[in-house]
Amino acid sequence: MKLRIVLCLFVVFSISAFAQAATDIDIRQPARSYGQLIHVSAYSFVYSYEKGRQFNLAVTLSIRNTDLERSITVESVEYRDINGAKIKEYLAEPATVAPGACIQFLINESDPAGGAGPSFRVRWRSQQAVFQPVVETVMIGTKSQQGISFMCPGRVLQELLPESSPQQH
Repeated sequence: MKLRIVLCLFVVFSISAFAQAATDIDIRQPARSYGQLIHVSAYSFVYSYEKGRQFNLAVTLSIRNTDLERSITVESVEYRDINGAKIKEYLAEPATVAPGACIQFLINESDPAGGAGPSFRVRWRSQQAVFQPVVETVMIGTKSQQGISFMCPGRVLQELLPESSPQQH
């Protein structure tokens, strides 16, 4: 009888210790990628509550390299209108964003070209798997004594595979 109690207590304590150890370990790993195509919503204006008047907004697209050791290359930044048509390509050539650095693009408050709901498409790559960058827009506008500001996070449309080197063909 004593042996059974001791065995039961041993099993209970063993399971309890294992469960405690398992909760102390964070098994989630930060997402890493070789590159992505990202959609980021933006708003050139919002409608106010009175008769649908427009409240113009400035838009800042921010691409933050969160990797602490490796650079990323932003290959393209396309600004698209509410119908999805490309208005502008911001980069004539790819731009390198150093570890921990940020690159930004601005749409002026007075620029209505995108309509109410424009967007950005951002394509970036890295030679090695890196922590995914933070890609988001910040909208802000002020009029008289009223101000408005909010953010939209980017959404991954496509994961890009590593580019193959000429030696791999």
